[in-house]
Amino acid sequence: MINLKKKLKKQELSMGSWITLPDLNLAEMMSKSNFDWLAIDLEHSVIDLESLQNIIRVIDLNGTFPMVRLTSNDPDQVKRALDSGAKGVICPMINTKDDVIKLVNSIYYPPKGRRSLGIARAQKYGRDVIGYVKKIEKELVTIIQIEHIDALDNLEEIFQIQDVDGYIIGPNDLSASMGIHGDLKNKILKKTINEINSIAKKYKK
Repeated sequence: MINLKKKLKKQELSMGSWITLPDLNLAEMMSKSNFDWLAIDLEHSVIDLESLQNIIRVIDLNGTFPMVRLTSNDPDQVKRALDSGAKGVICPMINTKDDVIKLVNSIYYPPKGRRSLGIARAQKYGRDVIGYVKKIEKELVTIIQIEHIDALDNLEEIFQIQDVDGYIIGPNDLSASMGIHGDLKNKILKKTINEINSIAKKYKK
């Protein structure tokens, strides 16, 4: 399994895909298809938490990096996704520096964050608590989604935060927040996306 955090830091290319159906056969096929990572989508799918852990297990056991796209910046969901064995999270609707700080606090244990230390699949059901705590510092990936016009004035502060490993632009939600719902060919939207990419590049995201 690749160390995706290192690849992102070095700005190296990785290839991944998206899972939106709670089908273990599909997850197995996808995880055997030479992707570096697979993102399990909780935001726009019918995948529940029990299905999530089973999908993560299949992806993980096949040597592919499992990530979870959250429904929102919810500390309880972050904790349960990571305890299930996710090695990275993708968080929608990040608009401010405070949003990022909230996410980071949900991901990491004290003293860095505020995550509750429980015993679950990620910690090998209690057999590797210390190892897991050390491992997430080196390997856990934090991806934020920039997808609202409100984020544009805060991009410098957002991208300066070291714990942000990468970002995804959500063009549909971004266009909706600009009043041009789904018009992905709109010149103003394209200009806005270029501005986001330019600031992210400045901070090597």
